Amino acid sequence: MSGGAEVLVELKQRAGCRIDEAKAKLHSLSKDIWSCPELAYEERKSHDRLVAFFRQEEGWKVDAHFKLDTAFRATWRAEGGGGGRGGGGSEPGDVVNVGFLCEYDALPGIGHACGHNLIAEVGAAAALGLKAVLENICSLPVRVQVTVLGTPAEEDGGGKIDMLREGAFEGLDLVFMAHPSKEDATYLPCVAEHDVTIKYHGKTSHASAYPWEGINALDAAVLCYNNLSVLRQQMKPDWRVHGIIKHGGEKPNIIPSYTELEYYLRTPSRAELPVLKAKAEMCFRSAAMATGCEVEVQFARNQFDNMLRNAALEELYERNGKALGMDFTVDEDVLKNESGSTDFGNVTFAVPGIHPYFYIGSNALNHTEEYCHAAGDDRAQFYTLRTAKALVMTALDVLLCPELLQRVRQEFTEAKLKEDRNMTGEHTEQSANSC
Repeated sequence: MSGGAEVLVELKQRAGCRIDEAKAKLHSLSKDIWSCPELAYEERKSHDRLVAFFRQEEGWKVDAHFKLDTAFRATWRAEGGGGGRGGGGSEPGDVVNVGFLCEYDALPGIGHACGHNLIAEVGAAAALGLKAVLENICSLPVRVQVTVLGTPAEEDGGGKIDMLREGAFEGLDLVFMAHPSKEDATYLPCVAEHDVTIKYHGKTSHASAYPWEGINALDAAVLCYNNLSVLRQQMKPDWRVHGIIKHGGEKPNIIPSYTELEYYLRTPSRAELPVLKAKAEMCFRSAAMATGCEVEVQFARNQFDNMLRNAALEELYERNGKALGMDFTVDEDVLKNESGSTDFGNVTFAVPGIHPYFYIGSNALNHTEEYCHAAGDDRAQFYTLRTAKALVMTALDVLLCPELLQRVRQEFTEAKLKEDRNMTGEHTEQSANSC
């Protein structure tokens, strides 16, 4: 082992020791968030708890209510650090800004059944570990700032997308977060997604005495549902359309004048999503035409993008995770199966980053009551802190090797160009098909 490699190993161990030293207060932080689940954009107690946590730590500059009411930012920079994003990380004034993200919103009815309390803990732990190493290094290839962003509303609304729009991610060079799961994985397929609400307006009438006077909004909703079911034959195998009828009427003897449906539309990439949306919208509107109803089609403010992968960061994370004893899944059904969607996907189109998944000591599935219990169980702590250590180790690999940093940036640029070409190709195909 070369001298440089020995130093890197020692620094990684030092980061791990700092995280272990803080494990009691990190556990307390996670438990407090878990014990008081709050829904999207309403995470006030969790926000205040995280803000207080970083204000109690020496050296952090903390901005409460950063860009959004329940978002925050905590930053630390080594003495003598300059400002701004470093283009190549090699000039004397360059600063590489490393971001760790904390999520902390819960699910309605089942609390922290996606383990976002553990995501917050991982982000906080990783930030403490990296700071502890950097503040004791006399010379680095680059100067570094550590930024923690508290990002609300992942489960509903897309808080990170709001924060991107407000400029919260400007100046970041790398971004890390990790998500609880039932296995360790450097990556699971996260797809592009857009929510849509469809509202049909008809006319009430007595359903038995004079039904011919009514305009049945429930018929429109049923036709809409069936239209989408028929569309599935012409959908690509990896497209997903799933939804519910949220309001179907008031009473059987009243022809419904109002119905409402909610659907999620998903495709593997954001380039394909406009094609599926256009097909689905024809299903929505044709149901209104057939029944004589008026229709409102309301797409959500934020569209979730697919994840832009970074192979360099994934390889480093897996190597570090294995060194810590992680057993990464090799199950092809898990690794290739289209899973959910996350607003972190949008972040990866702005900043190079990774979003690995980590085992928490339970085989329960996310979004279940069993997983909520697992996320609050003490057994999750070992796996959560191990994940934070792997993220810090990965950050140190990149920060201490300018060639790796350049590779990460190059892969990010190439992946974005490929996605842009795919987007152009899909739009061209859609225009040709509509002629």
